[in-house]
Amino acid sequence: MPFLFLTAMQTGTACRYYTVIPVDDERKSVTYFGTSLDLTRYEYRLLKLFIARPGRVYTRDELLCQAWEQPGASYDRTVDAHVKTIRAKLKAVRPAVEAIVTHRGTGYSLKEDW
Repeated sequence: MPFLFLTAMQTGTACRYYTVIPVDDERKSVTYFGTSLDLTRYEYRLLKLFIARPGRVYTRDELLCQAWEQPGASYDRTVDAHVKTIRAKLKAVRPAVEAIVTHRGTGYSLKEDW
């Protein structure tokens, strides 16, 4: 059964949903604007982290520790390379949307508002 991560913004009594990206843990798949993404193991893990907490800025070290089994065996630029390929896959579906935000000197986050 796919998980649907919804991020909501409270506006008075109403709730406006602005990020909806289904994640299927059993199939290790992510659907972005109706398109199933072909992701590697690490791309899937990174994107799942971003989807779970849109707007949260993750440092490279945090991403390495949470997405890699042996983070000490990888370099922080490995994260950059994977984020670059995730961005390309997301842009292939929606070229106008910059889904992953770079926070210079800090890390990366998933854009909160679409």
